[in-house]
Amino acid sequence: MSLAPTQWEHTARALSELRLGLPVVLTGGPTPVLMAAAETLSAARLADLRALGPAHLTITARRAHVLNAMVYDGDLTRIVVPDDADQVWVGAMADPSLDLAHPAKGPFRALRGGQAVAERAALRLCKQARLLPAALMVPISGDPPQNLLQYDITQPEPLVTALTHITAARVPLSAARDTKLHVFGHGPDFAEHYAVEIGQPSRSQPVLCRLHSACLTGDILGSLKCDCGAQLDAALDHIASAGSGVLLYLNQEGRGIGLANKLRAYALQDQGYDTVEANHRLGFEDDERDLAIGAQILLQMGFTRTRLMTNNPAKVARMETAGITVTERVAHRYGRTEDNAAYLATKAAKSGHLL
Repeated sequence: MSLAPTQWEHTARALSELRLGLPVVLTGGPTPVLMAAAETLSAARLADLRALGPAHLTITARRAHVLNAMVYDGDLTRIVVPDDADQVWVGAMADPSLDLAHPAKGPFRALRGGQAVAERAALRLCKQARLLPAALMVPISGDPPQNLLQYDITQPEPLVTALTHITAARVPLSAARDTKLHVFGHGPDFAEHYAVEIGQPSRSQPVLCRLHSACLTGDILGSLKCDCGAQLDAALDHIASAGSGVLLYLNQEGRGIGLANKLRAYALQDQGYDTVEANHRLGFEDDERDLAIGAQILLQMGFTRTRLMTNNPAKVARMETAGITVTERVAHRYGRTEDNAAYLATKAAKSGHLL
């Protein structure tokens, strides 16, 4: 029936519930599992969940290594929640900014056996909700609670998410007056991404393009911790000087982990960790962005080839695999400061940036 929600719409509902601190029932595995995001779980709901049965906390292997917890499931671990654990313990397990304040969280007992399918789905949902990747989980017997959202983990999400062109309008910029701003909706939560089209770029020629991820601190506030603001300004100036092109502005703050988690990573950097190490301590990978969104936007705008302004070979490779031919990588080195020198060195050494 067309009025029934799609799998993407079910996912959007699940993300909203988790952000609110509500549990979600994961179905489709050997037994239904109640999951709640550790970051938003209240003390009252923690008590209610634990009353239903034995609970375990699922965290990524990255976070488990920081906590010196055993990892039996490859990319994650399932830690039995101790009888005396409270909301503070759960929060400290998820958030490395609390490691110094709560250093004694172990010893840990990790579960073994099974395929951890529900746990992988839980971590994926936490990441999509821009929450710390940690989930409290309680397997339940019998019928799941009827007043909670049920999310079927066996339903595959589309490999390529539908991308919707919402609207476009002329927006004269200081860098280029002949500019049109396009707004696209994407993903289960219909996140907005943007394309700044300068001039009248030919659809039959490789378009000069910059694939830029949102950075409130650098783009808006002028942060010196990164080179994002300088790269954004330089890209607009470069495209304007060339006469035409497209700047793709993807709403994927902090390499896809969200602003709050990016600031958590900044706090860890102040403790001496580099940008990659900070992401790992939070439980994330080096880069959680979906760069294929940029390729999808270009294809929908009628472009199939690009001259890509980037220092990141991964962007070139991802655009190519997503259907855009990159005819040239245009070097784009701007914004080096005394404050971000170590950050840029880490990007070159650990992320392969050509700096």
